[in-house]
Amino acid sequence: MTTRPSRSNLLIISPAWVGDMVMAQSLFKFLKREQFSTQIDVIVPAWAEGLFKRMPEVRDIIPHTLKHGQLGWRERYRLGQQLCNRNYQQAIVLPNSWKSALIPFWADILQRTGYRGEMRYGLLNDLRILDLFQLPTTVLQFIALGLPKSMLNTGGLPNLIPLYPKLSPGNADLPLRRLHLKKSSQPLLILCPGAEFGGAKRWPAEYYAIVAKKQLAEGWQVWILGSEKEAILGMKINALAGDDCSNLCGQTSLSEAIDLMSQAEVVISNDSGLMHIAAALEKPLIALYGASSPQKTPPLSSQAHVIWLQLACSPCFKRECPLKKLSCLRDIKPEQVLNQLKQMI
Repeated sequence: MTTRPSRSNLLIISPAWVGDMVMAQSLFKFLKREQFSTQIDVIVPAWAEGLFKRMPEVRDIIPHTLKHGQLGWRERYRLGQQLCNRNYQQAIVLPNSWKSALIPFWADILQRTGYRGEMRYGLLNDLRILDLFQLPTTVLQFIALGLPKSMLNTGGLPNLIPLYPKLSPGNADLPLRRLHLKKSSQPLLILCPGAEFGGAKRWPAEYYAIVAKKQLAEGWQVWILGSEKEAILGMKINALAGDDCSNLCGQTSLSEAIDLMSQAEVVISNDSGLMHIAAALEKPLIALYGASSPQKTPPLSSQAHVIWLQLACSPCFKRECPLKKLSCLRDIKPEQVLNQLKQMI
C-alpha cells in the first residue's frame, strides 16, 4: 500500500492562464481532502490575486509582477531567497516552462514536483513524465501532481474524479456602483466573446449580437465582459445589437469580473478563462468550442452545456484557423445557441 507524504506547508506555482488557474483549485481541494492540515501558499501574477482570494483552500497569496514569457532572473531569485525561511516541505510547479521551476529551486525547497516540460532536470527533483492516455484532461494532470510519484509509475493511479472548482464571489455592490450598473428584476445574460489564446476560439461577434438582440427584445439585460483587448469586440457586438448592451470589456479587474458574473442568470462564453470562472460560480453556462477541445479542458460544472461540432479539422489547437474558414465556430448558428438558452431557462 502506498503511503501519502506528510506535508504541512506546500508552495504551488500558479499557471499563467486564467482558465488553468481556476482548474488548479481542483488540486487545492484534493490536497486539503487528502490531508486537511496542509497549508497551501500560491505564487501568482499580481493581476490574478483577486481570483485566488476567492479560493478558501489558499492560505497565502504571493504575488509577482513578471509578465507572461518574461525570464525575470532578478525577481525570481529575490522571491526564491525570500521564501527560504518559510519551511515548505514541497513545491508543485504547474506550468511546464523551465523558468517557472526557478523560484522553488532558489527557495531550496526539499521536494520540487512537476512534469518534465522544458527539460527541467535538476530544477525539479520529483520529475514526472506526463502520460496523456492516463491523464487526458488538464485538471487530472494537475491533481495527479498531488499524488506520490510511485502511484503513477506502478500504474496504481486511482480513478480520479475531478473535484469541481468553486469560487466564493465577493460583494458586487462596489463594481455595480462604480460602473453605474443596476441589477434589476430583469434576468441578466452575460456574454464573454473574447479568448486570450486567439481568434480560432472566438465565436463570431455578429452571432453574439443576434443572441443579445433577441434577449434584449424579451426584456433581458445583457452585459459583455472581457479584457481591455476585447473592448472593440464588445463595442461591435453592442452596436450590432442596437446599443442596449452594457459593454464592460476592459472596465473591470479580474476580481470585479468574478463578482459581476455572480449576478448572471445565464452566461454564454467561448472556451476562455471567463468560461471557467462562470463554471466555478455554478452559473448556467453555454460554452462554445472551436479550435480547442472540451475533452481536454471542459467547464467543470453540472450547470454547463457544451456546444462543439467536432469537425474533422478540430481540435487543431491553433491560434488562428489554418483553413481561413473557422467553420468549427461559424457553423454553430445563433439559433442553436438560442434554442439551448430557451431550454436552460
